[in-house]
Amino acid sequence: MEKYTELLHQIEEKYKKLDQDPEAYLKGLLHAKPIDYWDYIEVESLLSLQKPRTDFPDEMVFIMYHQVTELLLNMMTHEMKQICNSEILTASFFIEKLGRINRYIQMLANSFDVMRLGMNPEQYNQFRFTLTPASGFQCASFRFSEIYATDIENLLDARIKFNLPEKYDMEFLFENIYWQAAGKDPKTGKKSVTLQHFEEKYLTRFIELANTHKHKNIWQRYNAMPEVEKNNPELIQAMKDLDIEFNIKWPIVHLNAANAYLLSKDTVTEATGGSDWQKYLHPKYQRRVFFPAIWSKEELENWATEY
Repeated sequence: MEKYTELLHQIEEKYKKLDQDPEAYLKGLLHAKPIDYWDYIEVESLLSLQKPRTDFPDEMVFIMYHQVTELLLNMMTHEMKQICNSEILTASFFIEKLGRINRYIQMLANSFDVMRLGMNPEQYNQFRFTLTPASGFQCASFRFSEIYATDIENLLDARIKFNLPEKYDMEFLFENIYWQAAGKDPKTGKKSVTLQHFEEKYLTRFIELANTHKHKNIWQRYNAMPEVEKNNPELIQAMKDLDIEFNIKWPIVHLNAANAYLLSKDTVTEATGGSDWQKYLHPKYQRRVFFPAIWSKEELENWATEY
């Protein structure tokens, strides 16, 4: 009985701190139904979220794969926010969180064979037209993770990144962020419908988040650490791994999956969002690096050229 007495005491202390009546919670526990796996995970709700627009069976694969991707991205930002918001950072805490993030990215990269090999190309090249102008380009979760990871200056179009004006604001940065190139006509600068819809939905949130985390993204939190902590070789390698996994390997496997469906011997098929997907997806064109100062000049100059 002693262990129950101590447990009851802990419950009483918990709810007294919240200015709540512990007895009310215990009475509620007395009548509460046991929880089951399917209720806790919301299995039936989760499996009801697939709403294909055609009768092609492989469209279900396409939808579920992208929903899994969204969940993994959300797992990533869950860990990123803990780094960004932690009051005290140590190398060991940083390494633990980066290790989780890198495993999630590896899961995403390794899973692309589900897309590359797991759909019938003829089916895909029929149902994809019902998705126009929607595009994976419009994945806001991906953009949120980038904002938590680094300074927006590190995400700029390579042609702008090293020629910034003396004064600029966050609106200017997002007008020149690397993914803008996938949604603009290179000759006229006119924005595609895909990009217009994306910005109408998310741009304000992106700018607000970037301003909030201007000084507390992963890169800034790393730079603010004591030298003895941030010079930890394991931590530096974990950060390099994040750059490689997120900014090189993942785009490459995405590109390979796109090649399987949109590239034939004689033609290059346009993406549903209308982007120049070959240049947009290849990291040697994007040259996106979260943590530039931990890489050598030579490594940065040859970014992703081996892929």
